[in-house]
Amino acid sequence: MKSKSTSEPQVIFEDNHLLVIHKPSGWLVQGDKTGDATLTDWGRKYIKEKYDKPGEVYLHPVHRLDRPVSGIVTFARTSKASERLNRLFREDKVVKSYLAVVQGVPIETEGKLIHWLVKDGSKNLVKAYNRERNGAKRAELSYEILLVEKGHSLLHVKPKTGRPHQIRVQLASMRCPIVGDLRYGKGTPNPDKSISLHAFQLSFVHPVRKEPLQLTCAPKGQNWSAFENKIDELDQ
Repeated sequence: MKSKSTSEPQVIFEDNHLLVIHKPSGWLVQGDKTGDATLTDWGRKYIKEKYDKPGEVYLHPVHRLDRPVSGIVTFARTSKASERLNRLFREDKVVKSYLAVVQGVPIETEGKLIHWLVKDGSKNLVKAYNRERNGAKRAELSYEILLVEKGHSLLHVKPKTGRPHQIRVQLASMRCPIVGDLRYGKGTPNPDKSISLHAFQLSFVHPVRKEPLQLTCAPKGQNWSAFENKIDELDQ
């Protein structure tokens, strides 16, 4: 099941238990102090209007993406689905993959990164350490170089853990920060204030139907144009 990116959210998949949305960069999944519109509110409005639902609509995100990141976000439409999906995420039974455009070229064509992360909540900044330390959480991902163009690399990234800012700080730790991510790198911001990180694919067993479900949505737009043909190959 696939979708094309626009400036507005798009529904990738829906049934009585789940609502899966392609989040554009710049959208919050849930509210913060800015009071800006959220993907959760958008989803509730979508369900309310499409199905003429009375009263408050139940919709709960079971995972999140940082505001400048685009891609797949999954919502539970029932408390049963929410509980079961959260369990799948806790037990590492959800396979996630991302696409990232990074500055430079990693030394190895493919590899695994393991760090211990510490988050500074006051600065909303995460630091990565090569060794275990008090208060740090283990983070692991694997990556593969898909294409190199003009000093930038398109990576296929598969995080094994789901820590805040994990992919951003781990890729920066090998001196290949994500394009546009000035928080963990240097350079020029993307024109739309996004970072070139996209939640590309999500695979899991449906929490109620018990059927395998694989969801895919490809990134589009100027930030990805140099790698468009390669991304189209992946999205076949």
